[in-house]
Amino acid sequence: MTAALRLDGVSFSYGVVQVLADVSLVLAPGERVALLGRNGAGKSTLVRLVTGLARPAAGTVWVGDWDTRDHSPDVLARRVGSVFQHADQQLFARTLEDDVAFGPRALGFERSDVAGRVARALDALELGAQAREHPYDLPPALRKLAALAGALALEPALLVLDEPTAGLDRALRARVTRALLERAGRAGAGGGGAALLVITHDLTFAAELLDRALVLDRGRLACDESLAGLLGAAARLETLGLLRPPVAELSTALDLPGRPIRAADAARVLARVAGGRADP
Repeated sequence: MTAALRLDGVSFSYGVVQVLADVSLVLAPGERVALLGRNGAGKSTLVRLVTGLARPAAGTVWVGDWDTRDHSPDVLARRVGSVFQHADQQLFARTLEDDVAFGPRALGFERSDVAGRVARALDALELGAQAREHPYDLPPALRKLAALAGALALEPALLVLDEPTAGLDRALRARVTRALLERAGRAGAGGGGAALLVITHDLTFAAELLDRALVLDRGRLACDESLAGLLGAAARLETLGLLRPPVAELSTALDLPGRPIRAADAARVLARVAGGRADP
């Protein structure tokens, strides 16, 4: 199976300042991956390389079997859906529905296909009631979801998201989590759902959605392991400038079996433990 994303020895500099150094990684279809690290570690630059907005100084970025140097960003959009941190910059149409439809239309999909993609994207994020509203009449948090709906409507093999939960409350974070889990789990022509590469400082959200952690430190890939394993290692997290989410802290403090990092998993383990202690 062809990888959704592969970086082979990628380096990048802004002038004399090296931002990424010899980064190699692979994402499989349907894989859900957190891209973590301190501010300035190179995360946003890596996203720019994946989306074709920048070209590596050395090495190769592959999206499927496409070398990103051979394709413009608008062509790469057939395979990569992206939402940047300041999502307002991605909204411009007169209605939310038209905004979400813009990408599929630009890629030349048939009208009926575009309509289906828009409906699925809006439904996934529970935005159907706002379809005819102007995007800038929506509150900022819903504008964030509107930009994500535009990426979902492309139905790409790879979704790259930069701080997708910034400014969202718990209920809206839950909408985003459900939509992305559904998209990653959906079977596609490539044999799997969309791969997710998510830059986030919200490790509670990451724990609920993602399975693998890539950590950049001063432009190098310092860590590539399961997210659960990383969140269970407090000392290593501190070294990398990361803080464990509350559920991971609770699991360690209570010495819960398996050290769950997701709220539902921790609740089930607590119920089992409490039930066992209650037995005579």
